Amino acid sequence: MRLPNAAVGDAQTSGFGWDVLTDLVDVGSRMAGQTGERRGAEVVRDAFERAGARDARIEEFEIPGWWRGESSLSIREPHERVHDGQQDVLALPGCPAGEATGRVVDVGDGTYEEFEEKADELEGAIAMASSATPDSVDRWIHRMEKYVNAADHGAVAFVFRNHLDGSLPPTGEVGYHERSGPIPAVGVSCEVGKRLARYAEEGCEAIVSVNCRNEPTTSVNVEAEVGPDTDEHVLLTAHVDAHDIADGANDNGAGSALVAAVGRILARDDVELDTRVRLVTFGSEEIGLWGAYHCAETTDLDDTKCVVNLDGACSSRNLRVGTNEFEEMGSVFEAVTDDLDATLSTDDTISPHGDQWAFVQEGVPAVMTSTTSEQSGRGWGHTHADTLDKLDSRDLRDVAVQVAEAVARFASADVETPGRTRAEMREAIDEGYEQELRMGGRWPYADLE
Repeated sequence: MRLPNAAVGDAQTSGFGWDVLTDLVDVGSRMAGQTGERRGAEVVRDAFERAGARDARIEEFEIPGWWRGESSLSIREPHERVHDGQQDVLALPGCPAGEATGRVVDVGDGTYEEFEEKADELEGAIAMASSATPDSVDRWIHRMEKYVNAADHGAVAFVFRNHLDGSLPPTGEVGYHERSGPIPAVGVSCEVGKRLARYAEEGCEAIVSVNCRNEPTTSVNVEAEVGPDTDEHVLLTAHVDAHDIADGANDNGAGSALVAAVGRILARDDVELDTRVRLVTFGSEEIGLWGAYHCAETTDLDDTKCVVNLDGACSSRNLRVGTNEFEEMGSVFEAVTDDLDATLSTDDTISPHGDQWAFVQEGVPAVMTSTTSEQSGRGWGHTHADTLDKLDSRDLRDVAVQVAEAVARFASADVETPGRTRAEMREAIDEGYEQELRMGGRWPYADLE
């Protein structure tokens, strides 16, 4: 162990991280580019200062913003019914305002094969797809892909239905970097979706109405530092923004609170670091990773030893690390959890989901660090139910210790984290994710083609 027992003991009895998380969720909406996101950033900046980190600051950058208005889904046939409350229907960020009328075509889980099977029915229709990805598919299919597939097949609107019960319509970005998207889009609860699927079997006509705004605005990153003032640095990151419909407790208030809590551990006088650790919370992750891209573009990546990104890391105390094929980073986490008698699951898929991707795409060693839970798929995330009461302060403290020990090891001169070239990353990424990135306007390797 690199952390002294006194540091671990203090971390296990401190309420600092939980207090930061509580302050973040009490901000209310932290939607990217809006007032609440900046208030959340101020909470983090103040927490960095209290943690003993130096040079805590907020940095501003431009983004394409999106503001939610009222939305509705009105069923005309076979039975009239209007859904216009947020417990039933929500607009999806990145879509345009507008109204569309058409028959509802259920494309199941929204796989590419299911869209092709229904291709003859989708022209002028309202396409509906589940938030689930079937086990038969070898990767998670992002809602944006389902949305673009719907538009490409001639649909006039898109309905994204939750596969989990509980009157929880899901939200989430569909525009990616192509703002705004081509057709109106809404998320509906599992219950509304099942009703629509049943009606679609008989012939269902509906109206999707979306009121929203797509306008330029500014977002913010928060940064501070601990450890020696070296050019080489380790990045510990999370995103502070959250969808405007809930507290964003696990996604990702907990991640931002953990960055502050880990910073507090590493800032102690009895913790020795060989390399500077930069603490960064990003804005605008939920609508296109804009904060992470801004950081990557303004950082000397040759001096970036590695990146540990935290996202959804408080659903339990059982770490899950996506290594993006950076095996040396995975090995460090394995050694840490072995030493702490803790649980770890790993995945080596090179994934474009999460802020670490802005660095992975450039060949910088970077991992996505989260926790596992018994929830299916995204669980409470991106719904009204992502609230503080779902989390446990003991889990946050345990995760903080595990991550702090891992970051301390990454900041050691004894640990190497080899990177890759952009060309190597381009060759290594799965064809399915290449397809997704191209569809979303995020393919970063056009210069290599």
